Amino acid sequence: MRRSSSLLTRLTGVVAGLALATAGVVTLATPAQAASLTQVGSFGSNPGNLAMYAYRPDNLPANSPAVVLLHGCTQNASGYFANSGWQKYADQWKFALIVPQQPSGNNANSCFNWFETGDTARGQGEALSIKQMVDHAKANFGVDGSRVFVSGLSAGAAMSSVMLATYPDVFAAGSIIAGIPYRCATSMVNAFSCMNPGTDKTPAAWGDLVRGAYPGYTGRRPRVAIWHGTSDTTVAPLNGAESRDQWTNVRGVSQTPTSTSSLPGGTSLEVYGNDDVRLYRVSGMGHGTPVDPGSGAEQCGNAAAYFLDTICSTYRDAVFFGLNGGGTTPTPT
Repeated sequence: MRRSSSLLTRLTGVVAGLALATAGVVTLATPAQAASLTQVGSFGSNPGNLAMYAYRPDNLPANSPAVVLLHGCTQNASGYFANSGWQKYADQWKFALIVPQQPSGNNANSCFNWFETGDTARGQGEALSIKQMVDHAKANFGVDGSRVFVSGLSAGAAMSSVMLATYPDVFAAGSIIAGIPYRCATSMVNAFSCMNPGTDKTPAAWGDLVRGAYPGYTGRRPRVAIWHGTSDTTVAPLNGAESRDQWTNVRGVSQTPTSTSSLPGGTSLEVYGNDDVRLYRVSGMGHGTPVDPGSGAEQCGNAAAYFLDTICSTYRDAVFFGLNGGGTTPTPT
């Protein structure tokens, strides 16, 4: 176990704040094809002591994209894979899924340690372990290194922010669902206020935190989609607006949207720059991943604790990432 028992005890309060209802190990329905979510035994030095799971659809072409999925507290890889709807689009549009799993030995409630500086810096801890999973997928699955993406919920969303900030050379885009800006918290002590009521900084101050994650980097920065329920009392909605400020500043675009539209499920969409950043606000939704069970082209996922029946965020993110072969988002209603 990497962390002392005393630290695990102190983490309990933070864990409770971000904890999602226990998903347990979800039994996956037998898919129509042979592909399944499987554990990868060895993928690198793994300084963060994470487990790696992967899903590769049958007949996955060479040089296919990949999406890293980061679960929330008390969840696991199989539960997030089963309920989020990503398998549907991986099968349909042929891309790989990389699903890290946090063991309880790292964190009492299996949260990714988004507030620990040793796990949120480039080349260290859990951030490096996740990056090594991507390296393994590129070397062994034939993944196209220019089309790697990341998405997560809650603590996993906060870790998505970490990956986008620390490895802009690895991730082309990402999705932050009910998450927190990068480096809002640097210890357990200030994690509470980051979650609720949230922390207000200027866009430049937020942007400087991201730029400081990889000093001297002058390459492209990832595009970012942000999702937040307007009734989220676990991670306050202010975090959605502050994440918007952070990533628009990093991308060098205005905090004034270039377009706004209304989508199903009481969802509003604000687009910034040339589709550099998206902010989705889901009216009346609490803390969770937006899903929309059903067989329609834009429907996905299973309604469960913290998988909330509103709109299929996975479909919108997959299109935003360009995983549908370059198609466009349907015209908003």
